[in-house]
Amino acid sequence: MKISIVIPVLNEARHLPNTLSIQATDIEMIIVDGGSQDETVAIAQSFGVKVLQSNLGRATQMNAGAKVASGEILLFLHADTRLPDGFDQMIRDALKTAIAGAFQLSIDAHQPGIRWIEQGVNWRSRYLQLPYGDQALFLRTETFHKISGFPDLPIMEDFEFVRTLQQLGKIVILPKPVITSGRRWQKLGVFRTTIVNQIVVFAYLIGISPTRIQAWYRSGLRTIR
Repeated sequence: MKISIVIPVLNEARHLPNTLSIQATDIEMIIVDGGSQDETVAIAQSFGVKVLQSNLGRATQMNAGAKVASGEILLFLHADTRLPDGFDQMIRDALKTAIAGAFQLSIDAHQPGIRWIEQGVNWRSRYLQLPYGDQALFLRTETFHKISGFPDLPIMEDFEFVRTLQQLGKIVILPKPVITSGRRWQKLGVFRTTIVNQIVVFAYLIGISPTRIQAWYRSGLRTIR
């Protein structure tokens, strides 16, 4: 089965080359740009991958990429996240018995507390079946369309997406990790970044508007490139 890898981007020239350097069989890569002002699009084109333009917003961009994907499997990848070797066969094998899946998380940073963050993420993912978007979510294309894709939210789209998938079946967490950039933790520190992330989740669960949460989130993390 072909795997379509959908990558939403905005000014990711620094990280994109590593992300696109993938060795795998029967895949297509779709870059969905939300209005980059750097060399992101040129870099993507140099790799010979499909490039789309879309309104800005991770959910909007991922849905746009999925709409043109030709693969039977969709993999949603952040532009600053690298896939492990052999990811393609692991995904195909996992979807024989699971409705969807993701990878364990490894953070490319070495501040005190980072390894604890990784352990917490991997515990939550495995035991609560609640991975987030930075863990490279994957599922069959038919399942994606069955649930109408990512909800049209400015933030927490991955959280709500996974909660919907939980109602359909098992979400598997593959043992090899993706490696994601540690830029948020490096800029703001482990404690502050973790607190901001947890406030966002709590605010969403108690019914605060995602638009308002997004404003808080941007204020807390600023623009990190």
